Amino acid sequence: MPEKKIFPPESAFLPIDRRTMDARGWDRPDFVYVTGDAYVDHPSFGVAIISRVLESAGFRVAILSQPDYKSADAFREFGRPRLGFLVTSGNIDSMVAHYTAAKKKRTSDYYSPGGVMGKRPDRAVIVYCNRIREAYGDIPIIIGGLEASLRRFAHYDYWDNKVRRSILIDSRADILTYGMGENILLRIAQLLDRGVPVRKIRDVRGTVYMCKADEAGSVHFDVAATYNYDELKVDKRLYAEAFGTQYKNQDAISGKAICEIYDNKLLVQNPPMPPLEREELDRVYALPYARTYHPSYEKDGGVPAIEEVRFSITHNRGCFGACNFCALAFHQGRTVRSRSIESVVREAKIITEMPDFKGYIHDVGGPTANFRKPACQKQLKSGVCTNRKCLAPTPCPNLEVDHSEYIELLRQIEALPKVKKVFIRSGIRFDYLMADKDDTFFNKLVRDHVSGQLKVAPEHCSSPVLRCMGKPDFEVYSAFRRKFFDITERCGKEQYLVPYLMSSHPGSTMSDAVNLAVTLKRDKYAPEQVQDYYPTPGTASTVMFYTGINPLDMKKVYVPTDYREKQLQRALLQFNRPENAPMVREALRAAHREDLIGYGEDCLVRPEGKGSRPSVQSKQSRSSGQEKGKKMSATKAKASSKPAPKSGKNPALRGGPKRKSGK
Repeated sequence: MPEKKIFPPESAFLPIDRRTMDARGWDRPDFVYVTGDAYVDHPSFGVAIISRVLESAGFRVAILSQPDYKSADAFREFGRPRLGFLVTSGNIDSMVAHYTAAKKKRTSDYYSPGGVMGKRPDRAVIVYCNRIREAYGDIPIIIGGLEASLRRFAHYDYWDNKVRRSILIDSRADILTYGMGENILLRIAQLLDRGVPVRKIRDVRGTVYMCKADEAGSVHFDVAATYNYDELKVDKRLYAEAFGTQYKNQDAISGKAICEIYDNKLLVQNPPMPPLEREELDRVYALPYARTYHPSYEKDGGVPAIEEVRFSITHNRGCFGACNFCALAFHQGRTVRSRSIESVVREAKIITEMPDFKGYIHDVGGPTANFRKPACQKQLKSGVCTNRKCLAPTPCPNLEVDHSEYIELLRQIEALPKVKKVFIRSGIRFDYLMADKDDTFFNKLVRDHVSGQLKVAPEHCSSPVLRCMGKPDFEVYSAFRRKFFDITERCGKEQYLVPYLMSSHPGSTMSDAVNLAVTLKRDKYAPEQVQDYYPTPGTASTVMFYTGINPLDMKKVYVPTDYREKQLQRALLQFNRPENAPMVREALRAAHREDLIGYGEDCLVRPEGKGSRPSVQSKQSRSSGQEKGKKMSATKAKASSKPAPKSGKNPALRGGPKRKSGK
């Protein structure tokens, strides 16, 4: 029989209904926090962090999780809060939670009890806010989280295939908070508590608000640019230019305010709030989280999202990798901050005391696991560069590469009495690792911290596509791969790489997709899963998808938008599947690469009616594997990509769980 889970008492969580609020002796909360996720009081969940930060400052916060959105009744659960409502769709955008890249309905919701779909609406922030207005009329509403943050400006919406207005307008909220919200919401809460009307709160960094167009002179910060929504929604070049301006002003040191005009109203984004420094992060992660989902969900099978993070630790924030398809640059920002070693070790000790801890820390990571500090000293004084990236296409000469503190952090966690092993599962930035002249961390990573397989993100092999992605040249990955397996062999281990690959990203022609398929065959990779490019708000790649223009340099970009072409590009990445053979042949003919249809060793597919596709493995690698006498189990083969020449083994590569952002 499975072990019965031991939960913290209900009183360890914030109130989730009137009964639990009454048990605390409250007549009403200061804030009702509405979320589209199930309530999980763990520091990997934004709602948990913000609610605990406000609680630590003396505010009463009640959690209204996944309310029935079909009427306003559920939003009256706690009565009228003293200061207002906080609203988020949850940890991810509600449209991404509900739909695949092909716009098909998903079958499960990772952040809902039992993984059941339908607990939140599409465009959850808008729906929730409008229900709150029905229930309480003119009450302060502050929206935040990923859905609000990435939709704060006029934005291309993939699901509607048009440029939508800022979510602040459609939601009818008073203030939008973007980025990491601890200090932003604390400041807003303090001002509301002092009796400042919500519509007078206009000088808080990290916020977006609306005012009358004739009040433009009252903006508190220097303005970088002002755009008109009526022009943005019809002029693609102007839209790309506007995003470029937004991207360049997401630094707390150098960023300026940005405005958008909507008829007779002016939307104002204040510059970003500075990132939390080490001492502040330490305080945030020391708050009394219950570290699991509310016990009321246990009858429904719990909340699947907790399993990935239950025994994991976040040690950093921000990412100077700045991949163009990732929203981190627009949300957390490109400046990295990290917790102290002492703070992380304290959290590790708490984890080791959990009743179901088996001795394994599953991850010590973050957006990118091996970042511990800003990319260079210049960032601390002048902010991030607006005219280049830190790592791609090549590392900046000013980049400071140092893994020493991360090594010490891992060693101190490993030394804890109840810890058997510490793994690193959130993405390693392999180009940063390769830029380190000291191999100490690379050796330690391979020797001590890989749980059989290591996930990395080369994404593609074509240089033009990689430039559109903001990724390094493929040769950097190839060199990393060779070194990884060299160290693995020296350690006497059997470990594998799981490279993330993406099809149909802007810049990828059919020829590029063919080249990637040829590279996969050459390297004896047979990916079971690849990710179709998914245009989501707040990324440079989405602007490329919509406009055909790279907003960071305003150059034209080829975009595969035709559904059939996207199918063909995806099929090429999985050319070894018999069911894909017709599409692979169609793709090769479209790319004028009929030379790859046939029986030769380099061919990707056989002619029509001639049996299955050519094997990914060469005869030599097959016979070598048989001579070894080792057939891998299906479980181990599921995610392996070890090359054949060294060991003779050549199991098929399979993709792992859904990727985390920022890899």
